[in-house]
Amino acid sequence: MQIFPAIDIKDKKVVRLTFGDYDQMKIYADDPVQIAKNFCACGAKNLHVVDLDGAKDGNLANFDVIEQIAKNCGMFVQVGGGIRDEDRIKKYIECGVGRVILGTVAVENFAFVEQMAKKYGDKIAVGVDAKDGFVAIHGWKTVTAVQSVDFCQKLCDAGVKTVIYTDISKDGGMKGTNLGIYRQLAKIEGLDVVASGGITFYDELTTLDSMGTYGAILGKALYEGLIDLKKAVELV
Repeated sequence: MQIFPAIDIKDKKVVRLTFGDYDQMKIYADDPVQIAKNFCACGAKNLHVVDLDGAKDGNLANFDVIEQIAKNCGMFVQVGGGIRDEDRIKKYIECGVGRVILGTVAVENFAFVEQMAKKYGDKIAVGVDAKDGFVAIHGWKTVTAVQSVDFCQKLCDAGVKTVIYTDISKDGGMKGTNLGIYRQLAKIEGLDVVASGGITFYDELTTLDSMGTYGAILGKALYEGLIDLKKAVELV
């Protein structure tokens, strides 16, 4: 299983939200590039970056910072947040990002995601953010009537290789992740699932690994010192 330490960026700073709430935001660092280099020094080979300004407003206010990370951190970088057209996909890939994560647009324009998956292959992933089993969009502000597990199956059938699945109710809570949902998702053949949201304990990592989960994102538990990145990487 691959470990993805997370860097969420707002106003060019490293932050974490609690339960996806922009009003519950804590700033952890002023230099995202240095944090990425620190993660690399701990043995991480992958990095998960989210442009929170992009997710909320659809702009690219943090592109220059993300470009620096992609070019200088020495890791495989996947990026999400406000990527809703092909120009942005190309812009990120051209600056060295290994995988681009589509979110809101996957629900609002499924044909576009299907087209991008065919064109760019495994460089396209979809972030499925769920609340009470239903997909949430626009920076988690709007909960749709789309059932999240069924949507993951639909994405797989359409040629999407990787899904980053987040249970919003667990994200940033530091009380554990939703292992049950990842057991369900593990049944979708041919889909690489990255677990995201609330991973707090080392035994969750080994459990996710044992059920065949492709990757795990570490966020707030990492920043608060509940999980040591080097130990997590060595564990799986």
